[in-house]
Formats: sequence, structure tokens, C-alpha cells
Amino acid sequence: MSFAADNFVPLLFLGLLVFLLSGFPVAFVLCAVGLSFGLLGIALDLFPVEMLQAVPLRIIGIMQNDTILAVPYFTFMGIVLQKSGIAEDLLETTGQVFGPLRGGLAISVIVVGALLAATTGVISAAVISMGLISLPVMLRYGYSRHVATGVIMASGSLAQIIPPSIILIVLADQLGRSVGDMFIGAMIPGLCLVGIYVLFVVAVAVARPSWVPALPVEARTYREANGSSGYRSLTVLFLLATATGLGAWMSGELIPRGILGTRGMGADIVISVVAGAVAATMLIGVDRLCGLGLFSTLAVRVTLLLLPPLVLIFLVLGTVFLGLATPTEGGAMGAVGALVLAALRRRLNAGVLRGAAEHTARLTCFVIFILIGASVFSLVFNAADGHTFVEHLFDRLPGGEIGFLVAVNTLVFFLGFFLDFFEIAFIAIPILAPIAEGMGIDLVWFGVLIAVNLQTSYLTPPFGFALFFLRNVAPRHDYADRVTGARIQRVSTEQIYRGAVAFVVLQVVMIAILIMYPGLVTDRLGGGSVVDPASVIIEIEPESYPDTDDDPMRGFRVE
Repeated sequence: MSFAADNFVPLLFLGLLVFLLSGFPVAFVLCAVGLSFGLLGIALDLFPVEMLQAVPLRIIGIMQNDTILAVPYFTFMGIVLQKSGIAEDLLETTGQVFGPLRGGLAISVIVVGALLAATTGVISAAVISMGLISLPVMLRYGYSRHVATGVIMASGSLAQIIPPSIILIVLADQLGRSVGDMFIGAMIPGLCLVGIYVLFVVAVAVARPSWVPALPVEARTYREANGSSGYRSLTVLFLLATATGLGAWMSGELIPRGILGTRGMGADIVISVVAGAVAATMLIGVDRLCGLGLFSTLAVRVTLLLLPPLVLIFLVLGTVFLGLATPTEGGAMGAVGALVLAALRRRLNAGVLRGAAEHTARLTCFVIFILIGASVFSLVFNAADGHTFVEHLFDRLPGGEIGFLVAVNTLVFFLGFFLDFFEIAFIAIPILAPIAEGMGIDLVWFGVLIAVNLQTSYLTPPFGFALFFLRNVAPRHDYADRVTGARIQRVSTEQIYRGAVAFVVLQVVMIAILIMYPGLVTDRLGGGSVVDPASVIIEIEPESYPDTDDDPMRGFRVE
């Protein structure tokens, strides 16, 4: 008993590890270990029995948490958009735009992955959609299997870091920070990660052109009547839209911050891109109405396909960034917008609604049960002064703040080999966040770092979910291509695993960049004005009131 009392916290972690490795559901393991060690702690007189009375209060608090309410909204939006056919149309059109370039198909997958991440926020939908649509095309035209599978998995996992990411919502809740600040802080790192992926594909195209061949002429379907490709008018339209977007960005920069609420680089980007897309659509409309024929079929299709998801992005993220809506309200508008978009595409029916509702209910219940289990576990952990124990583990690390961040990200990286990102967020973050805050680390920066790190958990074997998603849709046997009739070899599990390695390295590079340059996250965060209590003046002025003797404040007014 004395040994158990002296080593209560290490035994608590050991018990959690043993039951997690046993294969029991994580939510029930957290609850069982928390309650069991809670009773043990009471028996050892480490804390009073009244401590367990806080368990139902914590559960009620979880049920009343408005932040978690955003999770089902964004999940429902993502599933409905997956069924609306937007991914198929975007992949087909962007493939035609970038296809004539070496590595163009891979770049189109990255671009569409970023767009799907900003509209759906659901990784499984993105990976499965792009695996079903893009992988056969890339294999048909001779892409390296390692590059093709790696690009699809990495691009699909962008939904982990690009807002409105569900993990950003969960991290904001666990860190006690605004979801809006997490979204704004993650926008630039997310776009930087997209740029790193594109640069990697360009490097492969230069060093190993045979791995990422260009789309052959016969596969380029958008041809004009005069035989031209339509790229000239697309370039002109892109330049006009870019000029409009820059104008919108400059006008946004000139508007005082207080008028539109909390602004950041994310708001500038969303407003500029949507303004440019709307301007391009208006130009096409004038061109069609007047019969001028200035813009090619490719330019028209690209613009009309990009506008709906961009408007949806503005509806969700733009309103949040501008302070016009909370993330939960933005998610609700996004869910309605997804329904409208699916209806306009004639893809909305009872089957789509039922499937989206069932998937949303399962994921939401999964999150809530893990959150309840983590809350029970953290209650016992805090009662046993577990934070003091963890602080002592980190206080001897060399390097101070940087050493702590490197150690934490290394720990989270290896946990990602075995645990789901929800489980890591609910177990590790409540333990690590107080230490980070005590060291003066900005928790939004800390949260974005962890989010980028957790993104690798989707790509790292043996339990990376993106690996499983792509394995389920990649061809397991040799098959005859439906277009060329050529015999295409199957995609092996080893090829999928090897394809993920390069992109895991790229994400580790992104983590290192964020550690070295925290301003990528913190520079554009909107902070409220700091008020010095000593500077507050309460003026009391004489006022004319009826003459009453029972009013001690008679003749005075507080402003």
C-alpha cells in the first residue's frame, strides 16, 4: 500500500497503457482506469471520497459544451459534399488544367485536397474520393506508385490542419482557446504545407520526370472548335480575378480592425479569393449574354466549378474570421449550404441524408464518449497532483522552451503510430497544456503545432487511417484499364506504406519550421485590447433626484 501511494501517478499511466494495448475501446478504458484508480486513491487516503461527486458535473458540462456542437455540423457538411459529386468534378477539371505539365496530375490532387479540406474537414471522404477517382488515372499514364499513393494520402489528410478541421475544434476546447483563433492561426501553416507538397512534386518532376509524366495529348478533353487548348483565355481570366482579389485584399487592409471584428490573414485570403471568383463569374456571364465568346470552355468550366466551394468556404470560414459568426454557427450555415449545393447538383435524396446523418451520429458519439472517459481520467490525474509529476519529467530537459517543444512533438509523433488523433488530443493535451502555459508558450501556437504533428498519425504505419482508407479503394489485383485497355498492375500495401514516408518527412519539416517561426501562427491573431485596471476612472456626477432620506446614493449617478 505504501508503494502504491508513493507511485500512484506512474501506476496510473501504467494501468492506462496496459489496457490500451489490450485492445479495449479507448473511451471505456479511460473511464475504467480513472474510476478504478479513483477508488484506489480514496482507499489510500490520497483524496476524499467527495472527489467522485465531480464526475456527473463534468459529464453535464460536456453535454453543455457549445464548442463540441461544431463537430456534428462540419461532419454532416463533409459527408453531404462528398455525395454531391464536387470532388469528382474538381479532380477532372483541375487534372485537365495541370495535366499538360510533368507532375500536373499530382499538383491537381494537392489543389483539390486543399479545397476539399476547406469545405469538408473530413479526411476519410477526401482520401477515398481521390483514391477512387485520381489513382486509376495516375496509374493509367505511368505515375510512380509511391508518388501517386503518397500524394493522395497526404492531400486527403490536409483536412487535419486546414480550417474547418475537426481536430482544431477539439484542440481549442482542450486548450481553452477560441476556435476562431485556432482557425486563423492554422490557415498560414496549412497553406505553407500545401506549398511544400507542390514544391516536392516539382522537384520530383525535375529529378525523375519518368515518375510523374505529363498527360498525353489524346487525354486532354477540353479542346476548342479552332483546336486551341483554351489556356490563353483561362490565363487572362485568372489575371483579372487575381487583380480583383488583390483589390479586395487592399480594401480589407484599409478597413479598421474594429469595424469587421477580429481579422487575420485567413480572412484576407478568403475574402480575396472569393471576390476574385465572383468577378470571374460575372465576366463569364457578361461574355455569354453578349455572345462575345472571349472565354474558352476550359475557363468557363474552371470558374463555374470553383465558385460553389469557394462561396461555401466564405460562408463557413469567412464569417468566422470576420467575427460575424461563431464556429458553431458557421458550421450550421455550412451544413445548410452543403444541402443546397447537393440539391442544385440533383444529388440530394433520402439515401444521402440518411447516410450523412448516420455517419455524423457515429462520429459524434465516438468523440463524446472519449471526451467523457478522458474527463474521468483527468479528474483522478489532477486530484493526485499528476501535473506536478509530469512537470518534473520535463523541467530537466535542455533547451528550455525549444527543448520542451521538441520533446512533446517527438512524444506525440510516436503516439501517432498507435493511437487515433482524438485519443491523443483527449489524453495528452490536458496533461501537457498546463506545462506549456506555465512556460509562457502561446497555446494557439502550441495547438497548431500539435495539429500538424497529429496529421502525421494519418500517414504513419501501422495504424495510419489514410493508409487504411487508400488500401480499401486501391486495386488489389491486376486489371485491364477501361480507357486504354492496357494491363495495370495492382497496388501493393508495401507501395502504399513507402509512398507515405516522403510526406511524413515533409510534415516533420513543417513542424520544425513552425517551432523556429512561431509568427506564422501568432502574428495575425486578433487579440483584445489590454486594459490597465489602474487607468479605469469611475465618474460620479451630481444629479437632481426627489428629496428622499432613505436613499443613501441620493444625488449621485455612476457612469
